[in-house]
Amino acid sequence: MKSRLLEVCVVCLTILPAGVIAQTAPPTGTPPGVKPLVPDKILTDFNAVLVEGQPIERRPPEKADDKPAFPGQTRAPFHRTAPFNVKILTEKLRSPWSFAFLPDGKVLITEKPGSMRLLDSNGTLSKPVAGVPAVFNFGQVGLLDVALDRDFAANHRIFFTYSELVGDTDSNIVVARAIFDEAADALEKVEVIFRARPALPAKTLVDNQGGRIAIGRDGNLFVTIGDRSNSPPWDMAQKLDTDLGKIIHITPDGAPAAGNPFIGKAGALPEIWSYGHRSEEGLAIHPVTGQLWENENGPRGDDKLLRPRAGANYGWPVIVHGIDYPGEPIGQGITEKEGLEQSLYYWDPVIAPSGMAFYNGNLFPQWKGSVFIGSLRGRMLDRLSLSGDKVVNEEPLLLDMHNRVRDVRIGPEGAVYVLTDNGKLLQLTPK
Repeated sequence: MKSRLLEVCVVCLTILPAGVIAQTAPPTGTPPGVKPLVPDKILTDFNAVLVEGQPIERRPPEKADDKPAFPGQTRAPFHRTAPFNVKILTEKLRSPWSFAFLPDGKVLITEKPGSMRLLDSNGTLSKPVAGVPAVFNFGQVGLLDVALDRDFAANHRIFFTYSELVGDTDSNIVVARAIFDEAADALEKVEVIFRARPALPAKTLVDNQGGRIAIGRDGNLFVTIGDRSNSPPWDMAQKLDTDLGKIIHITPDGAPAAGNPFIGKAGALPEIWSYGHRSEEGLAIHPVTGQLWENENGPRGDDKLLRPRAGANYGWPVIVHGIDYPGEPIGQGITEKEGLEQSLYYWDPVIAPSGMAFYNGNLFPQWKGSVFIGSLRGRMLDRLSLSGDKVVNEEPLLLDMHNRVRDVRIGPEGAVYVLTDNGKLLQLTPK
């Protein structure tokens, strides 16, 4: 059975030099006489039978009576685009979480247990960078995102997020900044500029932590803070006196950014940008419009793609295109309510989206204007074509590699770089 599945696998490989995989986008349709593939690790955790113009997802929604709020909100048609090669730059990382490109061509990578490493153009991985503070590494948390200051070439400043122990039992997500001494491979002047409130039990409320950073054109930071809820979910994401379930907007010094929607409002934290979020795993600034985009994990159903606006409420856990993990409805089981914002797009069943990046490079003309989103449960790199705020087609990539994709970035030369949970950094270039 396994060999037969390989014959009709959605990705075809050819032989190239060691470390390089030639990959085309998946062929469409099902060969004559071959039964359509059902869920199998050869594909991913979802039932993907890739047919041009048809959705990649064929299973029923988790919420049996779910209906999208508008046409095209979910299950966009599949469209095959550009063939590409995959090169493994390293496979020696330990639970990597994020990365950033330095001006000298090296890549700075975070590892969740608490290390940063540099990868050079020869594929040499450095020893751990000195000066990284102690992090609380447990379950989903540890050392998380890293982002370069917009003036990094001049000031060598970086920002990063991690989970910090508070006392003996609690933890929270913090944002830190530091000066990166590239010659010494060391962080200097490390300073925590923001601590999410409140701190909560470290080992029982460890999920939905957030921790992604996006730096706006003005140099201020957007940071995701997850709601840290268990099942059934609590309503912390709806409360404005906590950072849980929010996107915050702060200056490089950690102060609330000017123009934040709740500055001066009683009972609301001034750093909040938007609320009603659950587990925000991807965050990016659109390279053309400068607008903030985000994705987040739902429970069973309702992984979301959003364009968060100042002061907007995105509904969690009041409206949900999904159900709770035991199978029960969440709250009143409704998917729409006046005053609560809908997602631009959602996946149901879930793919567990992670890091995201917009493609504005020149190596892949067919990918211009796309957004790439990593997938943990789906074990793929998902490419969405956009027309304004609307998703017009979807193309799952890297299905054959069976890797949980943690992060994706676009290199300065226009290649696509993908970080996987099993320790690999991949580079996608035209075939």
